Amino acid sequence: MSLFLDRNCYFKDFELSIKDKLLTMSWSFFFLICCVVGIGILLLYSVAGGSMEPWAAKQFFRFIMGCCVFFTILLIDLRFWMKYAYVFYAISLILLVAVDIRGVVGMGAQRWLDLGFMQLQPSELMKINLVLALARYFHGSGEEDVERTTHLIIPIIMMALPVGLILVQPDLGTASMLVFVTVAIFFLVGVQIWKFVLVGVLGLASIPIGWHFLHDYQKQRVLTFLDPERDPLGAGYHIMQSKITLGSGGLFGKGFLEGTQSHLNFIPEKHTDFIFTVLSEEFGLIGSSLLLILYMAIIILGFRMALKSSNFFGKILALGLIVNFSLYVFINTAMVMGLLPVVGVPLPLVSYGGSAMMVLMAGFGFIECVYVNQEMVIGRLGSSDE
Repeated sequence: MSLFLDRNCYFKDFELSIKDKLLTMSWSFFFLICCVVGIGILLLYSVAGGSMEPWAAKQFFRFIMGCCVFFTILLIDLRFWMKYAYVFYAISLILLVAVDIRGVVGMGAQRWLDLGFMQLQPSELMKINLVLALARYFHGSGEEDVERTTHLIIPIIMMALPVGLILVQPDLGTASMLVFVTVAIFFLVGVQIWKFVLVGVLGLASIPIGWHFLHDYQKQRVLTFLDPERDPLGAGYHIMQSKITLGSGGLFGKGFLEGTQSHLNFIPEKHTDFIFTVLSEEFGLIGSSLLLILYMAIIILGFRMALKSSNFFGKILALGLIVNFSLYVFINTAMVMGLLPVVGVPLPLVSYGGSAMMVLMAGFGFIECVYVNQEMVIGRLGSSDE
């Protein structure tokens, strides 16, 4: 039985004006997001040597565009998103197939579609649309349905299809995030613990088999994670320089624009995956802790907003998306500290990147949409009230 979610949902009319939604939304949640984005733009300004070009100005523009997406999603009726959840999932799946056929190759991976005015990364869209589809599926499920193993076959397939396509790109980090989010949703809706234990044991037993399916560079990342000093000037260079930079800032840091490791280009991908090390070097333990506190505040507030929802679909959707955001934070920070292998997951709202920024802001928009419609109670799918 789920510890968080109430399945007793019945339909009733519920409508809010645009003004009501803007007044009801959690502006403190939005403020925390703006604070984190501000830190990101500040760091991008620093890694460019005190210039808004080439990263900070574009990141600011993308955030403004992301805010448009945020408020658009917030103002649309929650029942619309539930009604077309499977459609959005199908579109993302088609885009992933298109990437594998005609995608743009960058940094050794084929992950983007060139739209002319921007490069779209469909795997980022799937992080939201998979949660949408799973929320729609489980909204119509009773406790007795979730306890049946056969009832989980469809959501497992819904997760496995995009994961398989993303692994082909290859993008182990994003594929892992989709798996973890799906597992988290299974737990939230009340799947029995023994099933997780069984899958975990089978997963551990299959590691030797799965090892043979990894790409050479992925195997190298795992070996480097276990022993980064085995190749300090090659595969281990990234993580060793990351650790040096993290420690060099001390308690208070070297000061804004004074980071030597980043400005002398010792840090690879300093504006994307390893930007947290720039923060630690220039602002020290105090500065990096402040960012982590802001992240924690967003996560805690997001969970509180999700649990206030009176409908099952909204709760699953908001909880799934805040778990997704939590995974971004955990995987990136653990990666740069050497606690996880390097998997290419950006630091949310801080790392430079268009697709990630848009998807994150869309996710926050859905959480706010659930929050402003917290009194909306939606009936079971297929009932006469739908």
